[in-house]
Amino acid sequence: MDASRVGELHTFVEACKKDPSLLADPNLAFFRDYLESLGAHLPAAAFTKATPKPKQPSSMDDIDDEYDDDDDDDLNMRDATPEPDELDQDIVESDLELEGDIVESDHQDPPQKMGDPSIDVTEENRDASQEAKSKAMEAMSEGKLEEAIDHLTKAILLNPLSAIMYGTRASVFIKMKKPVAAIRDANAALEINPDSAKGYKTRGMAYAMLGKWEEAAHDLHTASNMDYDDEINAVLKKVEPNAHKIMEHRRKYERLRKEREEKRAERDRFRRRAEAQAAYDKAKRKEQSSSRSSGGASPRGGFPGGMPGGGFPGGMPGGGFPGGMPGGGFPGGMPGGFPGGAMPGGVPGNVDMSKILNDPDLMAAFGDPEVMAALQDVMNNPASFARHQANPKVGPIIAKMMAKFNGSQ
Repeated sequence: MDASRVGELHTFVEACKKDPSLLADPNLAFFRDYLESLGAHLPAAAFTKATPKPKQPSSMDDIDDEYDDDDDDDLNMRDATPEPDELDQDIVESDLELEGDIVESDHQDPPQKMGDPSIDVTEENRDASQEAKSKAMEAMSEGKLEEAIDHLTKAILLNPLSAIMYGTRASVFIKMKKPVAAIRDANAALEINPDSAKGYKTRGMAYAMLGKWEEAAHDLHTASNMDYDDEINAVLKKVEPNAHKIMEHRRKYERLRKEREEKRAERDRFRRRAEAQAAYDKAKRKEQSSSRSSGGASPRGGFPGGMPGGGFPGGMPGGGFPGGMPGGGFPGGMPGGFPGGAMPGGVPGNVDMSKILNDPDLMAAFGDPEVMAALQDVMNNPASFARHQANPKVGPIIAKMMAKFNGSQ
């Protein structure tokens, strides 16, 4: 049996174990009957939705009325608006409580002046840049942060290839609570020197000020691995708990969405199987009606008139194929029998039907409308056998049935 079909069957059985009321679906009446025929004792929940047995029609008018009602039911089923399903609704994430203060973003402030990395930096420019940096450090010690920014900007314009100058100005922007400006300078420092610990440190602190906890934790850990200091450690103690909460929150809802998607796919597979079974059952009932109207069907809808050659008189046990073989079994027997000599003039009377009914591949194929249509076509028109034999889905089923009838399997 195909592995995918086994997997689907296993999923369905597990679902029935959890909720036996699934078996109460009228479309699964055939499955309940099969379980009971094996001696299974089904719980009461499997019969909560009582399925009335179809009454035997007393006349052809009753038969026509019965299938007119089926058509109306199918139309109503197609037009009905499906009930809203929880599985189709979006998962609403809960609010995440985080700790720590954040500052108002300075993204609307005019961007600071940046150096031109394409210019040639002379020794004279480097010396002047260092002098401007010294003045900036003096202004910082006196708490004159705006003045320090002016001096550092001059230093950067004189030597735009210095990662230290950008990193130093970024640290002043941190003190001024201007995280966006600090991130610009930190990015410039890291572009010049990817191993700038000061660049990662100031950018991580700026991210923390903006509440970007995961980005902050990443940069601060990187800076700490390059050049550990107590200031980095102090900020990390505030950042890491929030970063961890965000990561766990994201993983939780990713898992929930994946589980819901898997359940939705399982539900859709079950619905498709149920719809296919319902369509097959309807086709079977209509075929029974057609056989009765031709006057050749038995009351139980088996093979009309019995199998030619002494097969199951009155039809297969339990109703057999839908409506029986039209026209009284294999019409006059297959001309010359099936290729290879199988079933000449009809089906032999010593067929062990349990071999067919207990064959999972054949029973699964009988639930496939395409396979059943092909088998019906062969019964009506034996000349079509060669055409259906080339069908990879139908050909093996016909071959297997022939082998069962010949007793080789």
